[in-house]
Amino acid sequence: MMTPGGSGRLRPLPTAMYAGYSGTASSWVAKTSVSASGKRIQREMAELNIDPPPDCSAGPKGDNLYHWIATIIGPSGTPYEGGIFFLDIIFPSDYPFKPPKLVFKTRIYHCNVDTAGDLSVNILRDSWSPALTITKVLQAIRSIFLKPEPCKFLFYSQASDQTISSPLMK
Repeated sequence: MMTPGGSGRLRPLPTAMYAGYSGTASSWVAKTSVSASGKRIQREMAELNIDPPPDCSAGPKGDNLYHWIATIIGPSGTPYEGGIFFLDIIFPSDYPFKPPKLVFKTRIYHCNVDTAGDLSVNILRDSWSPALTITKVLQAIRSIFLKPEPCKFLFYSQASDQTISSPLMK
């Protein structure tokens, strides 16, 4: 897991924050045998620690391999510049055949994020493939900061309800 450093790069978090994690991705030790999905998650964690996407980091929350915390730093030149955004990542037991669930824990106003922090990103829905990795997911989420997808607006039902009930529509 990484935290923002002063130079715009991320630096490792103190390993004491992660029970069972000794500081390198390959040294994660599970207390029980690891399922196929767990092995895949471990492999992705190792790859993410070796080559993280720009301004992104992620890693297990405590000793739960299926619950991660991610950090994305708002890209420069956007309204999110300099912001630090935290997300929960929950991997399903049948990962990678089902996508992980990502929820913004930092409050954010964005057309692809609803008020509960849920994301509307194709990569987590219709375009999901077992070939995708959490690194690709983090890159996709960071890209919505740079280029929002208003046609994937999450408030369609809420917006249509308000439009229909609007005095202008009567």
